Amino acid sequence: MSRIFAAALAAALCSTQVAAQDAPPATVALTLDEALAAARQNSPALEAASADLRASSAARTVAGLRPNPSIEAQTENVAGSGAYRGIDSAETTVGFALPIELGGKRSARIGLAEAQGARARIDAAIADADVTLRVTQAYVAAVAAERRLGIARAQAGIAAEAYRAARIRVSAGRASPIEQQRADVLRINAEAAAARAERDTAVARDTLARLIGRPVVAGLDLAWFDRIDGYGPVARTSVDGTLALAAADAEVATADAQVGLARSQRIPDVTLSAGARRLEATNDTAAVFGVSIPLPLFNNGSAGVAQARAERDRADARRRMARIDAEQAISAAEAEVANAAADARNATGPALAAAVETARIARIGYREGKFGQLDLLDAERTLAETRAAAVDALAAWHDARARLQRLTGAAPTITKD
Repeated sequence: MSRIFAAALAAALCSTQVAAQDAPPATVALTLDEALAAARQNSPALEAASADLRASSAARTVAGLRPNPSIEAQTENVAGSGAYRGIDSAETTVGFALPIELGGKRSARIGLAEAQGARARIDAAIADADVTLRVTQAYVAAVAAERRLGIARAQAGIAAEAYRAARIRVSAGRASPIEQQRADVLRINAEAAAARAERDTAVARDTLARLIGRPVVAGLDLAWFDRIDGYGPVARTSVDGTLALAAADAEVATADAQVGLARSQRIPDVTLSAGARRLEATNDTAAVFGVSIPLPLFNNGSAGVAQARAERDRADARRRMARIDAEQAISAAEAEVANAAADARNATGPALAAAVETARIARIGYREGKFGQLDLLDAERTLAETRAAAVDALAAWHDARARLQRLTGAAPTITKD
């Protein structure tokens, strides 16, 4: 009976271990690229970024418009006293006024609108990169949860078989009842852990579903999760051309445009007018011409220029800070990716192989009576912990690589309209 049970136990262990490592064959797996494509179609953040782009395009159009002319009409010398009683002495003037912008105000407005439009395009690229990072992290979490669920189910199967073995050994008088009680406790704990892993997997899949805007009914790409591409970047990545620095550069460009606009505001505009005047007393008409020039006595625009220059200095300082922060973050992320890759390779390679071999030897020894139950349970627990550590290491590597890709993402090429 001992040999029969040992064979059954070995078969159960093999089947549960295979189930823990292989994906369910029910449906075609949802890949990360498919999840990202779905997220881009349903992301509110990308919809907001698209609206910002349309708004910036409209703002560029508005900035290029010239001031509207105006029609003026006025009546003088009416409703007075003496000779000006009534409307007999009325003088009615109808005119046309055209503001003339001086100092390059229109080109300055266009320059500011184009700078703001460039920033909007960079913000849209940043929004896309943020969505990519969030979906990738959610996808990694969901795959890791499925891996952990497989391990938990395998452990529950192993614990159930170990409990049945202990019960048979106790019934045959070959073991102490304590062995059965110990195995029962381990079985209950393993089943609870499997149930907890099922709930965690459901939560992770729901989170991914909310981000991509559709239910996740298919399996996930578990083979992608197991692949490790290198140990991280060999050479240090330059911060130039990244989204983080591009956003800071766009802020400086916008501040420069604000300075140009403030300078143009110092030049007063001229309003030219022309019209016709009708004199009621003589029924004659005469042409009227005029020019209006504001006098910059109280506000000559120097304060606005000073404010714009200060804001430009602030933007330049923030750009230098952004470069330092980006270089530090990229350097740390590269080291983290390299470390995570090494950890993942070790956890899925030598460490896991050693744990598998130890568990195999423990099963054989337990079957032949050379090892006790505690030795077998310790080997199985070590194998489960090693597999869980491998999943954690793979998840950490994928997460670190996703964050590094977010930091080193290339900025879009900005062309003037």
